[in-house]
Amino acid sequence: MAFQMQAVAVGWQIYALTHSTFELGLVGLAQFLPMVALTLPAGHVADRFDRRTVSAAALGLQAVAIALLAVGSAGNWIRPTGIFILVACVGAARAFERPATQALLPSLVPENKVPRAIAWSSAGFQAASIVGPAAGGLLYALSAPCPYALAATLALTSAVLMGSIRQERTARPPQPATLASLFAGIHYIRAHSIILGSISLDLFAVLLGGATALLPAFAHDILGVGSWGLGALRSAPALGALSMSALLAKYPLNRRVGRRMFAAVAAFGAATVVFGLSRSFAISFAALLVLGAADIVSVVVRSSLVQLETPDEMRGRVGAVNALFIGTSNQLGEFESGITASLMGTVPATVLGGVGTLLVAVLWMRFFPQLLAFDRFDGHKDPHA
Repeated sequence: MAFQMQAVAVGWQIYALTHSTFELGLVGLAQFLPMVALTLPAGHVADRFDRRTVSAAALGLQAVAIALLAVGSAGNWIRPTGIFILVACVGAARAFERPATQALLPSLVPENKVPRAIAWSSAGFQAASIVGPAAGGLLYALSAPCPYALAATLALTSAVLMGSIRQERTARPPQPATLASLFAGIHYIRAHSIILGSISLDLFAVLLGGATALLPAFAHDILGVGSWGLGALRSAPALGALSMSALLAKYPLNRRVGRRMFAAVAAFGAATVVFGLSRSFAISFAALLVLGAADIVSVVVRSSLVQLETPDEMRGRVGAVNALFIGTSNQLGEFESGITASLMGTVPATVLGGVGTLLVAVLWMRFFPQLLAFDRFDGHKDPHA
């Protein structure tokens, strides 16, 4: 919830200060660059140290950075450059938080419950993603420091809660910081085509089709709604994802997992096109609902494959590479959306991105036939593929 509130406030504040879609794209780049630089060391840290401690420390750093955004906004001295620096600090902290948190989950539940646990985890995240943007938009309408102050408090609370998790310690062999150890996650993913196909499909689909960075421009210039409308639009994908997460937790994917994943990616692209062409707030909101529901299918499939097909002693490093793919699709996708929108216009850039996602789905069916034929999480293939 803290991260989502901060994201809404930063997006609206940057656009209010600059009225530039290019500057909106730079927000994503500021979060992405530290993640790239720290991916390999972050994965190694997650596999070498207590993952609860790593995650709690990273959340604490995020709380400090967001608190500085609140102080700067209250003093009216924060400028775009300062915002980018503090957002980069949040990105650096998340580079360590995400692989540690993801690698922790499989050690808390039996292996056969991992897909359901991931679905419930996604549901919890999406629930916060619904409340967070809406609260962020409403609080920003009161004053800019309000959403930052609450987000910093929530991030600090998250750090305390993460540190309080009880877990039977699993003895892991020591991992010296060698080049081979740092790059082990990359080598493992390259050797497993189903994992590589699933995370790269999600990477390019969201990289091209993600329109999240442009939501302030749609809310302000095209749909004519204020910060409350921006909060609602940012909450819509999470609402769709929450509904789908709950459905997948109760009725997990048991057959034709690969085909359903590709169908979901195609639905994601089609919903992006509809959103880009819409001039109605209701239609735009509905398109974002579908977009979020389709995206969570890919998230659950990809996350389950990564966790179940990776030994515990390597989950941090593999998870770090997976987090880099996710960050690339999200943060770098925001930068790409900002650049194309500044060159082509907001609507053409969004529609072209949705079409690109549909094309990626078709190409990946040919590049990774094993993923298309993947049937169940126990490794059996679909005999009809």
